[in-house]
Amino acid sequence: MQTAYEFRLRDAVIGMQMLCVAFGALVLVPILTGMDSNVALFTAGIGTLLFQVCTRGKVPIFLASSFAFIAPIIYGVQTWGLPATLGGMVMAGALYVLISVVIRFRGTECILRLLPPIVTGPVIVVIGLVLAPVGVNMALGKAGDGTVLVPERLALIISMTSLSVTVLVSLLGRGWLRLIPILCGIAAGCICSICLGVHDFSRISAAPWFAVPAFVMPEFRWEAVLFIIPVTLAPAIEHFGDIIAISSVTGKDFLKDPGIKSTMLGDGVATIAASCLGGPPNTTYSEVTGAVALTRAFNPAIMTWAAICAILLSFVAKIGAFLSAIPMPVMGGIMILLFGAIMVVGLNTLVRAQEDLMEARNLAIVALIVIFGVGGMTFSIGSFRLGGIGLAAVTGVVLNLILPRARSRRKSAPPEITRSEER
Repeated sequence: MQTAYEFRLRDAVIGMQMLCVAFGALVLVPILTGMDSNVALFTAGIGTLLFQVCTRGKVPIFLASSFAFIAPIIYGVQTWGLPATLGGMVMAGALYVLISVVIRFRGTECILRLLPPIVTGPVIVVIGLVLAPVGVNMALGKAGDGTVLVPERLALIISMTSLSVTVLVSLLGRGWLRLIPILCGIAAGCICSICLGVHDFSRISAAPWFAVPAFVMPEFRWEAVLFIIPVTLAPAIEHFGDIIAISSVTGKDFLKDPGIKSTMLGDGVATIAASCLGGPPNTTYSEVTGAVALTRAFNPAIMTWAAICAILLSFVAKIGAFLSAIPMPVMGGIMILLFGAIMVVGLNTLVRAQEDLMEARNLAIVALIVIFGVGGMTFSIGSFRLGGIGLAAVTGVVLNLILPRARSRRKSAPPEITRSEER
């Protein structure tokens, strides 16, 4: 019988697939912020291993660059420089650790009261929907700012090829093929790209075979620390949604074992380690959760292999250049499916909780979470800014606490009778 850390060739292949899924988003943060991509790969691997140590290797999840810190990193680097910004991110990781300590002594019951399914379900839906435009733009060959990198007609052919092959292999594949639909989709998309002439191998030939990542040590300045720390609130709240999402996917309650106290501790330690080496803060990756849902590969050892591959790739510049040279539409087709899978997980959370969404209280909570999150609502006080998924999560928590609950209805009477009595 396979244990959590029984390394097998099949797990290694699936682990490489998980890294491929995370790779695009993983390196996007350092590219946008001017940080080193190889360092981000290294710290993602180290962070995932530290997370597994903190959670005793029980949660099949991958940690990598957090999108929530993109804007603060850019501003911090321009204002105080990269080392001081890294110091602020180290303290953000320390805040994660502090939250885990509070949970450890107060228990998870307080978290469950704050984050019932009527809150977490819509938040998970928002995670998938907010990411959806990213996948669609990639599938259309567009950059985040709308710049066309690949002609739309060619991009659609490539992205739909990778998407179709992924879906077909996941449905019809047998044996190992069924476990690696994403790799099959990526391979098909790459072959299609080469046939259509949509590829650029110049960066591969220009890159050296081996290179040590350009590590940077942090410095601590109060201005940068006070600026970065408030940003931690949003990804900290998102963390609960991510853990509930992977719990829903695997059918195991990770809120109880190993517990949010351990997963939050793992997130904090991983972020501290990444920031101490010059990498962006780490967070649990929704893309990989979607891949786990698609492949049904629940063994945490798979993420160990993904982490090891990330660390090794950080020193092999040629391989890193090759992965970064995968045409954008190829990954766009994959992302459409994965982000959709995340949204479905959120819907399933609500369905399993058997919540009446037309009940006034529930309707208000779900409606505001989704619209605030997807619509891009923001809230600012001075340098503190909360928006998107973070604001949606905070809104859900607050509404769940302050809105009065409906009077309990008699279970013995049918709904029609109960409604007539109320009238």
